[in-house]
Amino acid sequence: MELQLIQKKIYEIRGCQTMFDFDLAELYGIETKALKRAVRRNIDRFPSDFMIELTAEEFENLRCQFGASSWGGTRYLSFAFTQEGIAMLSSLLHSPTAIQVNIAIMRAFF
Repeated sequence: MELQLIQKKIYEIRGCQTMFDFDLAELYGIETKALKRAVRRNIDRFPSDFMIELTAEEFENLRCQFGASSWGGTRYLSFAFTQEGIAMLSSLLHSPTAIQVNIAIMRAFF
């Protein structure tokens, strides 16, 4: 997996380097709703310094930035995961792809 591809998906939210749930799901090769479902079932593993749930205002800014409309794309508030949160995802997602993606992501954060 290309380091530059991952680095382009790292955004600063509330002063933290994060990656969005939809980008992570794409990298892992799963649907965003499956990733979010796994997180919600294990919400105790994701304190506020591991995962940020975007506010409605942040979400609206994100929708404008990425061009998502009310007719398609993201419809629910997104999660933004810090490096620690992404590492925690590896305890939930056990596929070989998820393992390799997590290793690449850990190398991409600086």
